[in-house]
Amino acid sequence: MRKLTTLLALSLALGVQAQTHVMTVDVSKPTAQIQPEMYGIFFEDINFGADGGLYAELVKNRSFEFPQPFVGWVPFGNVTVQDANPCFDRNPHYVRVVNDGRLLRAGLDNEGYRGIGVKQGEEYRFSVYARTPDAKPMKLSIELVNSNAQNLLKKEIEVSGRDWQKLTAVLKSPFTDAHARLRIVLETKGTVDMDHISLFPVNTWKGRENGLRADLAQALYDLNPGVFRFPGGCIIEGNSLETRYQWKNSVGPVENRPLNENRWNYTFKHKAFPDYFQTLGLGYFEYFLLSEDLGAEPLPVISCGLSCQYESNEVVPMDELDPYIQDALDLIEFANGPVTSTWGKVRADMGHPEPFNLKMIGIGNEQWDKVYVDRLEAFTKAIRTKYPTIKVVGSSGPSASGDKFDYLWPEMKRLGVDLVDEHYYMNPDWFFSNASRYDNYDRKGPKVFAGEYASHDHSTKKDNNFLAALSEAAFMTGLERNADVVHLATYAPLFAHVDAWQWNPDLIWFDNLRMMRTPNYYVQQMYGMNAGTDVLSLKMDGKAVAGQDSLYATAALNAPTGEIILKLVNAGSRPAEVQIDFNGLKKRQLVAGSCTYLQNDNWRTVNTLDEEAIVPRVRPVQVKGQSLKLELEPRSFGVYRLQVK
Repeated sequence: MRKLTTLLALSLALGVQAQTHVMTVDVSKPTAQIQPEMYGIFFEDINFGADGGLYAELVKNRSFEFPQPFVGWVPFGNVTVQDANPCFDRNPHYVRVVNDGRLLRAGLDNEGYRGIGVKQGEEYRFSVYARTPDAKPMKLSIELVNSNAQNLLKKEIEVSGRDWQKLTAVLKSPFTDAHARLRIVLETKGTVDMDHISLFPVNTWKGRENGLRADLAQALYDLNPGVFRFPGGCIIEGNSLETRYQWKNSVGPVENRPLNENRWNYTFKHKAFPDYFQTLGLGYFEYFLLSEDLGAEPLPVISCGLSCQYESNEVVPMDELDPYIQDALDLIEFANGPVTSTWGKVRADMGHPEPFNLKMIGIGNEQWDKVYVDRLEAFTKAIRTKYPTIKVVGSSGPSASGDKFDYLWPEMKRLGVDLVDEHYYMNPDWFFSNASRYDNYDRKGPKVFAGEYASHDHSTKKDNNFLAALSEAAFMTGLERNADVVHLATYAPLFAHVDAWQWNPDLIWFDNLRMMRTPNYYVQQMYGMNAGTDVLSLKMDGKAVAGQDSLYATAALNAPTGEIILKLVNAGSRPAEVQIDFNGLKKRQLVAGSCTYLQNDNWRTVNTLDEEAIVPRVRPVQVKGQSLKLELEPRSFGVYRLQVK
């Protein structure tokens, strides 16, 4: 009897393994159009993502405008902070260095952002605004100091004259070090004033001065993003109305953009970074320019007159809201206006006379209740009146459900906004079980912008592991299947410095010299590179494939090439036999195919700066006729591109 029971159990197990899941794809009639901007990126200056990250400036507190003006600096000798007759009116502080002849050295060191990353043989562009009251020329020694305190590079520049002047020098590093320092020494007896002390890699993204870190920008480009949302996030709101992100402070000459507090510097008491501020060197012009570089639609988000509702009760009264609304209208003019307009001229003077062709704008971030709705309504009316073609993005609050969410969605419909920004930071089980979230959404209401989402595996302290990535891949099959409702989707946050971060998980991790793409990054890339143009109906047993037997699937047509694109997830621990029949091909047949896939048996696997254990692999797919038979590996995500002829 025991032997019979064992055999029966074995045969049942084999029967389950041998079960073939039959899916049907209808090629004859697409069910929805996939927006070209569907998959994109969300950027916020959190985790040292801008200053110290994407923004390639290597000097911290370059204009001495931090509340404690020597933060980031170690002065030695006679060095004081001054503000009389400044070089820049909105950044009035500068340093005065005096060599009285008795000191061997007088000057200052800068620590950068957890060090200054330099590579042997690479060039770095140093610049400073300087003047001297002395009649004779003064010599400054510009030095790179390694983490062993050796100043292995010295280059002299000369300061002469009482007027502010910009001086530059190119330094070629003789060493590689992630934690180097910049040292400036006044070698001549006398006095020199210095402001806006800067050091950039010459090799920035596209070689631009005041540019972006090349490897991080390249990683964004490689996502093939369709939309680029900036500059946040809670950065927009600020901890107070005074510290909200004001876009007009982020344009014009970079040297005269005023410092702003970063709302993430002390938000998390256990991860406080009192040296975290916003220079706004990476500002709205640079954001628009990067959007253009990436081929992504820009989606700026602007303050609605409410500071962060989690941390503050500051509210702009309705009768004082006009300047905030005007900021939104002026932003549209900055992006799209002719060079003869006030803000179009500012854009042109910065080097971009052509418009950026802005099509949409977000009003507020994660705000809620009537206080938000009233202000959003005022913004929407003003924008609709002056710029009727601009799409307005509203918010459903900070959560994927609950009282705030339930109140805001009907209000968004009443106001007639074009898109509603939904956020969800949930555990992997939520993502797996919500692949059908949008199957029954109102098709006639505003469209969905999945503006911030990420799977949080709390059992591993929210690692960017394969479990989180696979759950996102499964969930995103539901986004694509419902592309008539979901028009945009962006993972968040984007960047994190390994030595200075407040929030995890994040899409891309980096230090001062290296970067790492997470498994989550590769999921986003596989969707972004393989979106297709039209959704095709894919069913199993007459239903969408949204978790039955741990399977998730969606199908799309790529009209320009005629390819069929399948996205298949097997979240189970066993292989899955799948047969996919293609209806509506008529006399055409599948003639070739390839599969780009991620697979790992260990849910907890992560990528590191030293090794990316999980990366997409590519293999050919054997096709025949009008049907496809596959064995989906356990815990895998695959994108299949099938050619039809």
